[in-house]
Amino acid sequence: MDVELQSVLTAVQKQQQLDENRNRIAIADSLAMGDFAVKMCEDGASSIACLGVDFMAESVSAIMSKNGYGHIPVYRASSKPIGCSLSESAERESYRAWLHKGKSENTNPLHIVYINTSLETKAVSSSIVPTITCTSSNVMSTMLQASSEIPNINILYGPDTYMGNNLVTMFSTILDAGWDDNRIAKTLHPEHNRESIRRLRDNIDVYPDGNCIVHHMFGKEVVKTVKEQYDDAYVSAHLEVPGEMFEIAMEKSLNGKGVVGSTSDILKFISKKVLEAASENGKSSRRLKFILGTEAGMVTSIVKSVQDILDKTKCNNVEAEIIFPVSSEAMMGVDDDELAVVPGVAGGEGCSTAGGCATCPFMKMNSLDALSDVVESVIDKEQEKVNLKSHLPPNRLEGKKINGVNAIDLGTEPILYMRKFMTDSTMPANLVKRITS
Repeated sequence: MDVELQSVLTAVQKQQQLDENRNRIAIADSLAMGDFAVKMCEDGASSIACLGVDFMAESVSAIMSKNGYGHIPVYRASSKPIGCSLSESAERESYRAWLHKGKSENTNPLHIVYINTSLETKAVSSSIVPTITCTSSNVMSTMLQASSEIPNINILYGPDTYMGNNLVTMFSTILDAGWDDNRIAKTLHPEHNRESIRRLRDNIDVYPDGNCIVHHMFGKEVVKTVKEQYDDAYVSAHLEVPGEMFEIAMEKSLNGKGVVGSTSDILKFISKKVLEAASENGKSSRRLKFILGTEAGMVTSIVKSVQDILDKTKCNNVEAEIIFPVSSEAMMGVDDDELAVVPGVAGGEGCSTAGGCATCPFMKMNSLDALSDVVESVIDKEQEKVNLKSHLPPNRLEGKKINGVNAIDLGTEPILYMRKFMTDSTMPANLVKRITS
């Protein structure tokens, strides 16, 4: 999300909770968005503004409909399409062909699809092969649990190529680091050991052609910058970044100097390190440096967490520096004797594809001005239906069937499987039956 908008929403959210003891603002991942929207509807909301990309608004609308609130409109911030390079990579014929190939060539296939995909992708996938969704927070536990219940399972992971390859790298690093059976059972999963982790790693088939354009920015030149100029810094890497960046963070994580995982994993790590430093009560000043290997939008939550920790501990001699590594393409020259370069490519304020501000151009369409326009139209009921009709989410599955099954039901099935797993910590029985039949 646009950093300015997220900052404003965070401030308004805090004030709402103080003044009205209710919450009409939620800053969440694509999975939790639908749950928060349902709660807001229960609290009397007459419309929902979904500030994300199109597949998020589509999913929120479907979840609301499943909970009896299909009559309440969901509005996007723009009348134009708000795309997602990762989601769109799973909508190609090549993705469906990869699924068909994986099903025909493997016994006990399970397709684990990243939550950041459209309902159509989830529906089509479900019609081809048993499918469960995952988030960056639970993808590893999903793989571990599925393989513990079905030892000879073959996992098809997509569409995020970097994330899939990084998970394979993570399992290899654990094995190469010499983790014994006891450590694996204690740290990863009680039913796993070195042999089962090796088997799981070897049975993961990663879709070869899908990535997020933002995380793609953390390429070779950025990695070189991190190695040469920030060797003393803590390094974080989202599961979606390219392998070189991931490997730096993975190596550092083995001795407590880095973290790999989801945005929530990164936030917890930074918060933990700041709390440790603030709790030492040392007299000398300390500056902790953190390389943020993910989308820049999460800096608002990091700043809030750090400030809260320093306030609560009454610490004034610890600083946290958040570093966004950039490549030379993300800098432009200016006519200034003292300031030779400034962030931003010469073509404007945006990012370079080699590594820059790490801000999603699609998410930036969710600006403060765009939200204000939506709010004004909602307030003016006469203008709402006219001005916001084009702001409704895509509805490509309405009234459609795939192999005789309602397409929306097929699209939500993988999400329900994941929710069941998150609640019970086991694979849903009917999913296991589909995989093994």
